[in-house]
Amino acid sequence: MQKQILAAGFFLLSLMLPLKASAHSYEEIYIFGDSFSDTGNLFNFTSGAIPPSPTYFNGRFSNGPIWVEYLASKLKLTVNPNTNFAFGGATTGFDNLGLPIFPGLQQQINSFTTANLAANSNALYIVWAGTNDYLDYFFNKIPNPTQSVANLSAAITSLAAVGAQDIMVVNSPDLGKFPVTGSDTQSADYLSTLTNAHNSGLVASLNYLSQKLSPNINIIPVNVNYLFDRAIAHAEEFGFTNVTDSCMGDSPVVPIDIPTQPIRCIPDKFLFWDEVHPTTATHKLIGGFAFSALLKASVPEPSAVWGVLVFGVSAVLLRKRKQQCLTY
Repeated sequence: MQKQILAAGFFLLSLMLPLKASAHSYEEIYIFGDSFSDTGNLFNFTSGAIPPSPTYFNGRFSNGPIWVEYLASKLKLTVNPNTNFAFGGATTGFDNLGLPIFPGLQQQINSFTTANLAANSNALYIVWAGTNDYLDYFFNKIPNPTQSVANLSAAITSLAAVGAQDIMVVNSPDLGKFPVTGSDTQSADYLSTLTNAHNSGLVASLNYLSQKLSPNINIIPVNVNYLFDRAIAHAEEFGFTNVTDSCMGDSPVVPIDIPTQPIRCIPDKFLFWDEVHPTTATHKLIGGFAFSALLKASVPEPSAVWGVLVFGVSAVLLRKRKQQCLTY
């Protein structure tokens, strides 16, 4: 009898899981963060001065589309400029590495929550910030991972308070492995230490928020730190030939489709476009990785499903057994 129950349970489980293994059908995407996710806000604010064309693609801090655009495409959506608040130079707080008039993450969140007292519960909300908090180190400021994580927690809480339900939160890649550190091992080690502290604190904070916030709130973590580490350690798996240097070098890149000009690099073979920002090839990987996180979040916990199935199948089989006993 127990074997029959187990066999029936596994059969039903195999039928149910594929139906669940698809990302949520979202109506729109709201984006908050820095230059990793900025699709033109800083560019438009500075009348096309930052980031400059044609070195950078259409206001993106890369040589092509960025990760949120690749993710949106997989969700059969497009990034709406009116719902992308990400701004180049933003920190997790109110500061910006650019001019004081440029917003940080908190201004972005406040702008959204002020204008949207009832957020769309069928939208995906993305929060990715922190890099500029630690790059402040190069401006003789002392970064504080505890404060940065607290800022991110405040942003998530504010979004949840107005009705956001699915909130994607991206951690930090290892900044100590970025070209910006150059050959300065002391800076590289320090930035790696800050990154580790940031990510550890973020995990603890997200776990706490998952318990504290409404059960309707679905926090979707994206471990981009793992993705970058994997790409750096196994470049060939991702089609890269250079995962340590900036493709641009110290001067603008000459497009490789102009044969009369010297070729400085082949962008798709590089992890980094400049000293801080990824190439569009890397952004495509990040977008796919984030989509996988959504797929994972949409699949129910195996233990919970199994418990329900076993209980249901057990009830059916036991009821049948009772009927057989009554018949005899």
